[in-house]
Amino acid sequence: MWLSNLSLVLPDRVLTDGALCIENGLIAQIAERPVSNGIDCGGALVFPGFIDMHGDMIETELEPRPRVDFPMEVAVSHLDARLSAAGITTAYAAVSFSRAARIGERRSFEHTSQVIRDLHRLRRSCRVDHRIHARFDITYANAVQVLADLIADEQVDLVSVMDHTPGQGQYRDIERHISLIATRDGMSETEARQVVSTRIAERTRPQEVILDNLRQVSKLCKSHGVALASHDDDSAKKALLMAEMGAVISEFPVTCEAAEAAAARGLLNAMGAPNAMRGQSYSGNLSAREAHAKGLLHILAADYHPAAMLAAVMTLAESDPKGLAGAAALVTANPAKALGLTDRGRIEPGLRADLALVERGPLTRVSATFCGGKMIHSIGQLQSRDLKLLQPA
Repeated sequence: MWLSNLSLVLPDRVLTDGALCIENGLIAQIAERPVSNGIDCGGALVFPGFIDMHGDMIETELEPRPRVDFPMEVAVSHLDARLSAAGITTAYAAVSFSRAARIGERRSFEHTSQVIRDLHRLRRSCRVDHRIHARFDITYANAVQVLADLIADEQVDLVSVMDHTPGQGQYRDIERHISLIATRDGMSETEARQVVSTRIAERTRPQEVILDNLRQVSKLCKSHGVALASHDDDSAKKALLMAEMGAVISEFPVTCEAAEAAAARGLLNAMGAPNAMRGQSYSGNLSAREAHAKGLLHILAADYHPAAMLAAVMTLAESDPKGLAGAAALVTANPAKALGLTDRGRIEPGLRADLALVERGPLTRVSATFCGGKMIHSIGQLQSRDLKLLQPA
């Protein structure tokens, strides 16, 4: 099957007026001119399918409002549709283990473990290639065994370690954190300050406990070939520690100092696409645009909104030294490299035909998405004499 009359976003350039052939789920050929027997793509931009290494959406789909639980089958089906409509063909669902959660609540060990196993069970029925990103609260030693069991059962594809104790990491600015809690939860600043003080007291652990947990998680990941990411690095010291632990990604570094140290040690810095799209972090941390301008941004993740990935790429393309090709790598080739996905992330013969076709205009949007050569999303813009080719899988 040929797709014709399109602009291909290649690793080093954009090939206009080209064509692409899909055979057996792979990219078979690339032509530098349109072909007469192809599906007319109307001049669409064609990106490699987007790879999202951190999307929090599954938790919201499962609990769209506090204490309102949805069945996994409903949540996954809707998320699958949202992701494919955003051009995402490989998605790492970020699910968290948090010691603050009570038994049975979202992010409790029992709940999250079941979510992981249910998602693993259902993902073969999905259109998008769903994978699992376990976010591990490093302050809770008892969770190490839970994570070990999941990794041993091959239920987890990526692990990130986090510490959300106020006063460091994402919440290093305590006064700002108190103000955000007061606004979000409709309480007085005095009440919010007490909440933060209680969290600090409950979560603080001796440094040797934190280091032992890190070493155990690092060993688990290395022994099973699971990629490890740090989370919310706020200093060069922390970034260097995570490099020593074997991390390959620094997720959401909150300072330029941390991002520089991580990059110097070979880690790829990942930041939120909403941050890049909006031009600022909602929590007042490092701007993804600032990191990009300094050459310190390597990966964009959906974080909490899939559609932000395309919008962020189009925004950063205006300032990227390599233009659209350079910006596209943030959601394609770079995350593929970090996560060991050698069969995707670039438009090249022999790789998976994971593709996002983008219509440009007043509404720049994904017009069609292919995953493994099968069309999984379409807004009906493509034209072909063979309608069977254009039926979503």
